[in-house]
Amino acid sequence: MSLTHLNATPANPDKTVILGAGFVGAATARHLTAAGADCTALSSKDLDLLADGAADKLAGHLTPQTTLVIVSARAPVKNQQMLIENLQMLAPISEALAKVTPAHVVYVSSDAVYKDKDGPLDETSCAEPGSLHGVMHLAREVALADVVGETPFAVVRPSLLYGAGDPHNGYGPNRFRRLSNTGQTITLFGEGEERRDHIHIDDVGTLISRIIRQKSTGVLNITTGEVASFREIAEKANALAGGKSAIEGSPRVGEMPHNGYRPFDASATYAAFPDFKYLSIDEGLAKAQAEADKDGN
Repeated sequence: MSLTHLNATPANPDKTVILGAGFVGAATARHLTAAGADCTALSSKDLDLLADGAADKLAGHLTPQTTLVIVSARAPVKNQQMLIENLQMLAPISEALAKVTPAHVVYVSSDAVYKDKDGPLDETSCAEPGSLHGVMHLAREVALADVVGETPFAVVRPSLLYGAGDPHNGYGPNRFRRLSNTGQTITLFGEGEERRDHIHIDDVGTLISRIIRQKSTGVLNITTGEVASFREIAEKANALAGGKSAIEGSPRVGEMPHNGYRPFDASATYAAFPDFKYLSIDEGLAKAQAEADKDGN
């Protein structure tokens, strides 16, 4: 399950095509470009996977020397219709791969594929998702593994993402930062006691680009190995913005996700990339705030 590097030393592929030019795709493209790689990130406007002719259009971007990175998804999956659409998006990818076999395929999945357990999760933990979002990603992983056959294939499973430029503004560091910067009240779910592993987008882009350049195969969780409560994160984000916002709890609706605690063991990352170090939550929040101050997001 752990990563195996087919390139002993990093080397840029002839070309990398990234399906998805959003938060993760753009971060990956930035790191590849900085390494001198030839990289094309395709947005849904460039290539709509649910449109007629998508398979031929994608095949036109591929060669036997290409690395294909699949990020495109309608996420998070909130209902059965979104689940169906995300699985339908695989059909043109499969058809394109039948026409042109690339040199390497990387799929960006999610930690949502894992079943909860008491201790830290790792790459060998049970993949038995309890959400439609996790079901979607696990189904895609299995389907793609079948389609690619002997082609080198890597799967990455990031945890909760944050950083300047995030388009979703979901509950957590990104929303807390934006509310703090405008002095608005931060409302927590319950008392914000859930402890989760949050990963800065630059670490995601760095690790995917390394997997591409070392032509890695296998599975890697992109998780820091550290957890922080949502209240702690709100307090840190607010302090970085000057402490202008009030932080309030609220009545919790429904059960606490993951029983309020979802830790990960990050040792596989350090085994695969010994010189890499994840940003701590303090470092990541400070970086996101500095970028937001510069770019206004």
